[in-house]
Amino acid sequence: MDYSILDFLSLLGAVGLFLYGMKVMSEGLQKAAGNRLRSILAVMTKNRFMGVITGIAITALIQSSSASTVMVVSFVNAGLMSLEQSMAVIFGANVGTTFTAWIVSIFGFKVNLSVVLLPLLAIAVPLLFLKKNQYKNIGEFLIGFVLLFYGLDFIQQNVPVLDANAFGVLQGYANMGFWSVLIFLTVGLVVTLVIQSSAATFAIVLVMATKGWIPFDMACAMVLGSNIGTTITPLLASLGANLAAKKAAVGHLLFNVLGTVWTLVAWYAFIPLIEWICIDVFSTPDPTLLYTKMSQGVKVSPHEMATLAFSISFGMSMFHTVFNLINLSVMIWFTKGYVKMVNHLVHSHHKKEDDEFQLKYISAGLLNAAELNITQAQREIVVYAERVERMLGMVKSLVHIKTGTSEFNKVYSRIGKYEDISDRMEIEIGKYLNNLVDGRLSYDAKLRVGTMLSIVSEIESIADSCNNIARTLVRKEEAGAHFVDYNYENIDQMLKLVGEAMSNMIAVLCDIDNATSDDLIRNYNKEREINNMRNMLRTENIENINQKKYPYQAGIFYMDIICEAEKLGDFIVNVIDGIETQIRRRERENSDEIVHNGEVVQTGIKS
Repeated sequence: MDYSILDFLSLLGAVGLFLYGMKVMSEGLQKAAGNRLRSILAVMTKNRFMGVITGIAITALIQSSSASTVMVVSFVNAGLMSLEQSMAVIFGANVGTTFTAWIVSIFGFKVNLSVVLLPLLAIAVPLLFLKKNQYKNIGEFLIGFVLLFYGLDFIQQNVPVLDANAFGVLQGYANMGFWSVLIFLTVGLVVTLVIQSSAATFAIVLVMATKGWIPFDMACAMVLGSNIGTTITPLLASLGANLAAKKAAVGHLLFNVLGTVWTLVAWYAFIPLIEWICIDVFSTPDPTLLYTKMSQGVKVSPHEMATLAFSISFGMSMFHTVFNLINLSVMIWFTKGYVKMVNHLVHSHHKKEDDEFQLKYISAGLLNAAELNITQAQREIVVYAERVERMLGMVKSLVHIKTGTSEFNKVYSRIGKYEDISDRMEIEIGKYLNNLVDGRLSYDAKLRVGTMLSIVSEIESIADSCNNIARTLVRKEEAGAHFVDYNYENIDQMLKLVGEAMSNMIAVLCDIDNATSDDLIRNYNKEREINNMRNMLRTENIENINQKKYPYQAGIFYMDIICEAEKLGDFIVNVIDGIETQIRRRERENSDEIVHNGEVVQTGIKS
């Protein structure tokens, strides 16, 4: 066998082209249908049967069970989907991934695509230069489709031609009875672990089988192993995620492992079943015939080779499909028990305290489907805002705690700790959003991420102002100044207005998709109320100092707190401005009006 390093590198390049084509094709579809995919997952998982259909449809659409499963893990991580719902979608995703196998086997071995790939590329490339993003995404999908099949073609061209010695070695491994099944299953698993694509493994195994290197049943064993290997991507994605996301990833692994176990138990009945379906039901040639002839040294004509190669590709696709359909048909009825099993296997060893830094919904590992991870970032921003709201509650209580006491020091220390956590959350969420922008996002999604970055910055400013009020209270005590009841009453009223504004802001953040003009107007009105009170108290403060109602120094600290509270209102309304921009961009077709700062502005918000 004359096979050089250059030939081997060419083979690796062909596999790389196949993987890249699949990636480009998948991302093009994700960008074209990102928002719709989020909506489908949110709406169509109300029961397990709809969840299965959703998993099948989305995986068939984006051509990647790993991407769709990572998407499910992301949604579980973001709290948008329960573990039981995620299991149904994962069951369906395993069936949906067989669609890729059928595309590769039919188009790669039955249809001569070489005559249409270049013309298809000629159509796809101009689409990339059109203004409309949807056309660009379609062009990207078509280019990925072309690259995928060029990669498959190059794999076929660059695999080595085995000599008698090499063929004899493979025959030896294939003739060890059930041990051969386990060996080839392990090889399929390891290959998929390395390249993280069961579709690429399927293509490689398909080429090996259609060259007559390995028997049909050993090729099926490698495909079976790839079903376990493909679970590595969601598992890696869940490493930095929350407990629910880890359970979803482990559920995916368990589904494929259990399916593999029963298939191995019934192996010597299952393979003849597949052969019967191919030969008697679909009238294709015997998928085992090519290897039999090659191992006996029988010469096969090019025409017969093409016919037998298609029978093998058809048989392997049928094996993959029947395996996953039977697995689904059994597992779907035991979803609740299956979830209990996963809960038993994956459980929390300790509970993190709320005062410790932790990101609840986002992690670096869940960036595989960048277009679909924006929802997670949105949920994390809500968590961030809720944490800062608790910080505001601490400030309200700190105002009435006697300075210098252990209780005051405890609350003041806790506020400082929350400020540190707030700074770190801003950095981590910002990094995550920047990583999303670095991914292959659509133009609209990039604009949305930009708005989210500004919202995160404003929320951090709210935390800073809360900390500033706490520090002002400490400085007041150090200066020996004392407030009278009038000061405390107005501070309480000001912080109450700020608290109401904060609650309104979080309510809108929690449900941006359904925000109305009334929701935003309520926040703008609250901000005006805060401004008016600040102006009134500033005037009264001068009069009160002149009338000796309280000392000048106390008045200075009093107004510092009032003005800092007014800044809180400004930061809150800045968040609302960001939300308004985001909604207006998404719903430009509407022409409702809202009033902002006394001016009428156009917005796309539904009233």
